[in-house]
Amino acid sequence: MYSNEEYLLELLNEAGLITDRDLQQVKTTKKPTETTLEALIKTGVVSDEQVAQNVAVNSGMEYMDLHGFAAHPSLRGLVPMETALRYKIVPVGMNGTAMQIVVADPYDFETLDALPHVLQPDLEFFCSTPALIKMVQANIYGNEIFGSAGIKDGSGGGSTNENDAPVIKLVTNTLMEAFKQGASDIHIEPLEKDLRVRFRVDGVLVDAEHHPKRLHSSIIARIKIMCGSMSIDEKRIPQDGRIQMVFNGKELDMRVSIIPTNNGESVVMRVLDKSGLRLGLADLGFLSDDQDTFEKLINMPDGIVLVTGPTGSGKTTTLYACLNAINRPDRKIITVEDPVEYELAGINQVMVKEDVGMTFAAALRAMLRQAPNIIMLGEIRDLETASIAINASLTGHLVFSTLHTNDAPSSVARLADIGVKPFLIASAVRGILAQRLVRKLCGECKEPTGLGDSELRSLGLEASQLYNATIMGPNGCNKCRQKGYKGRMVIAEIFKVDDEVRNMINQQLTTPQLRKRARELGMRTLREDGVRKVLAGMTTASEVIDATMSDAD
Repeated sequence: MYSNEEYLLELLNEAGLITDRDLQQVKTTKKPTETTLEALIKTGVVSDEQVAQNVAVNSGMEYMDLHGFAAHPSLRGLVPMETALRYKIVPVGMNGTAMQIVVADPYDFETLDALPHVLQPDLEFFCSTPALIKMVQANIYGNEIFGSAGIKDGSGGGSTNENDAPVIKLVTNTLMEAFKQGASDIHIEPLEKDLRVRFRVDGVLVDAEHHPKRLHSSIIARIKIMCGSMSIDEKRIPQDGRIQMVFNGKELDMRVSIIPTNNGESVVMRVLDKSGLRLGLADLGFLSDDQDTFEKLINMPDGIVLVTGPTGSGKTTTLYACLNAINRPDRKIITVEDPVEYELAGINQVMVKEDVGMTFAAALRAMLRQAPNIIMLGEIRDLETASIAINASLTGHLVFSTLHTNDAPSSVARLADIGVKPFLIASAVRGILAQRLVRKLCGECKEPTGLGDSELRSLGLEASQLYNATIMGPNGCNKCRQKGYKGRMVIAEIFKVDDEVRNMINQQLTTPQLRKRARELGMRTLREDGVRKVLAGMTTASEVIDATMSDAD
């Protein structure tokens, strides 16, 4: 990877990025074919970007972050592909008469001495990670690499040498089409006889493309190269990576997961839409009264506010919207996430790395020494994490976190099951939001409709309640791609913990008793909030019924 590894390890040790214990541990567990530095990066002790940045500082060479680098076709003419691959370099432009070149190893003096003779005398050198250089090489020389020379994976031992150069265009077009449709996930699944591509749009998986099975290995290889950090040859174990690219001037970010199946490697790409970071509570779908209630909860000076729901119910987006709503220059906000999906301006974010001991609990314990006002904890998973979060909330901190429960009152029992004492739950928890996501009717083409008898029964409505309602149904137009729906919104259940509820928690009432009393005190259920949005013409009865099956009485 680097020409002088021992020197680099000393630099990283002096910089505090690795410890002697890390070195000893890695040297006993690394594979025979791995260098110590490769093993440190692979296990997450240090990132390849941290290494490259440290190398750049100590070599006097400027580090260049190539994430999202838009490779112009003209760059192909600056450096021949064979030269770029041989010397592990990539051209990034011209600065006057000087050609700007990014190298992987500033200490490879043979390469640095040779390039002025191979290319031109006037060169300006920068440093970046090998993986990022490989990614930009693939963008610049894509068709040529796949059509002739091939790119060797960073771990060594294999290459992709695809005669079917259009596979690059095929993958790119698939990604572009997913973005155009507003997909949140892209699924590439090998079946017995063909390759299926599906998009998840507004929470629903739809078939997008089918390809011949023979293209499977080429497509997977292309995706691995775009990630830059995956082994092309490794097909036996799961791999995770990230793709960053620019489309129509918009920076796109995808989290990539590849797992082996009986028909070959299957890929899921999660599209991380940064537009969600700018959402306010009103944008999520809260009606004005619920928004007022929830805003009062998140503006309290201390305590815990929980957001609950199953995977994919939008909990993280809601937490980010909360932080956006209360983020001010006079407040210090720290988050602990697994992983950090989006970077939030003005907020300190910590990523969980359990393989090196950075668990939720360890990160939370450490962040309390940073004197934050507000803490966001990705998830309360165990008693240790819950205890630290509760202690933090009882000592003047406002804590946001999530739980996996079906409704809001069930969260009290869930915390008790983890091992939290009822009096601590009653003292710390300020409020609980349970939520689901339902599809919104397309504003351009929705049309008046009615409700059938079965829908009325399921929603608990009488026909007389429809007189002043605006019941709408899906139609389909070009804006919503003939689906009738466009976007999703929250249906919510807000459980406020006031003095009476605290007494109920201390008395260890069962969840049904707690839920009944909370409703008597004015809490609307998920289904009841959904009904309000059906009557307002915002969504349909079928969407609410499907999302709240467990809420049916």
